[in-house]
Amino acid sequence: MNIVVTAKQVVDPNLPPSYVDLDPSGKRIISPFGVQPVMNGYDENALEAALSLRDAHGGRVTVLSLGDDTSRGTLKHALAMGADAAVLLNDPDWLNLDSAGVGVVLAAAIRKLGPFDLVLCGRQASDSDAGQVLYWIAESLGLTAVCPIAKIEAVEASNLIVHRLAEEGFQRLRVGLPALLGVSSEMNEPRVPSLKGTMVAGRTLIAGRTARDLDVPSLQPKVELRSLAIQKRTSRAKLIEGASAAAKGAALAEKLREEGLI
Repeated sequence: MNIVVTAKQVVDPNLPPSYVDLDPSGKRIISPFGVQPVMNGYDENALEAALSLRDAHGGRVTVLSLGDDTSRGTLKHALAMGADAAVLLNDPDWLNLDSAGVGVVLAAAIRKLGPFDLVLCGRQASDSDAGQVLYWIAESLGLTAVCPIAKIEAVEASNLIVHRLAEEGFQRLRVGLPALLGVSSEMNEPRVPSLKGTMVAGRTLIAGRTARDLDVPSLQPKVELRSLAIQKRTSRAKLIEGASAAAKGAALAEKLREEGLI
């Protein structure tokens, strides 16, 4: 089974908002100095699902990432986890594309790879939470898209049996191949790369592709991002004093009433 996984490099979502900043254009979130960006969590779940399918049924796993040169870090992480190949899509004209444009570029790169059975994407990215790129990929490639997926129950000759999350439970679906699945975190727990895998990945050269390599025409965003804003909040703490626990509880209740919280 030949599987393509898309992976986006993002600012570590566990960072406090006060540590996160924007680039000079105000259009991209960047990591603070000394803090490495990471692979989007849902994409890591998608990669783990792909590796598990390959380990069980054979085939090959190729990971694609669209970004600047720093995104090679995410691709090296994918190789350390066990991916067979990784490709960086890093034409400067692609860095400010909207979801539609990113989907078109990723689809062109997938076509360039040759025949495939399955495309796995994270259900959404932690920086934008838009969850749109996977559908644009599916539209460009003429694939069935099913999202969010919590389980791949069975692999048949030309179908998959999957569980798609619903509002109250899940739907059990048969999906014909080739197809695209948007993977949710309920699917699995991503493996930790081995020391050997990390060392090998660190020495691996990541292939780069530009618009000329993929025969992608000039793309203009359908929706223009003017600027981003990060809401940074401050927190305050106040010690509640009292002669006893009951007195402290009463003082706390009174303070909450003053603040209109009870």
